[in-house]
Amino acid sequence: MVPMAAHSFALVPSSYVLLLRGREVLLQRRHHTGYMDGFWVAGAAGHVEPGEAARQGAVRETAEELGVEIEPAALELLTVMQRTDGTDTPREQRVDWFWACRSWAGEPRICEPGKASHLEWFPLDSLPSPIPDYERLVLEGLRDGDLTPDTAVGFGG
Repeated sequence: MVPMAAHSFALVPSSYVLLLRGREVLLQRRHHTGYMDGFWVAGAAGHVEPGEAARQGAVRETAEELGVEIEPAALELLTVMQRTDGTDTPREQRVDWFWACRSWAGEPRICEPGKASHLEWFPLDSLPSPIPDYERLVLEGLRDGDLTPDTAVGFGG
């Protein structure tokens, strides 16, 4: 019999949406959040809410952050990433769904100016800096065509 852990393992679920226009990706620059301010990040991203599937969270976050409507079927799953900072801190145990979207209704715009200062299209072969390492891993994998269905970041070996 395998002994039970002293506490249950928990993951923080998030969805990331990469709007694509040909070989360009829409990124936003974070500011005034206290977390990764100044970094370029996915055009839309956020925690999946209780009772919500990851795809539903992606649709909701895209509407909230970019003001565009996307059909759930327009989301292409790129990879699911499990990541950790190497500690036992529950908030740093994460599972992220990365989605590509090539069609939407409306013009993307900054809908949360208290969290983002810029919104720009970048060629996948000329990405800005800084970008969080785990997001850069996905963007470069998308560019190079070598993304795997699942990705792990922060685990040894």
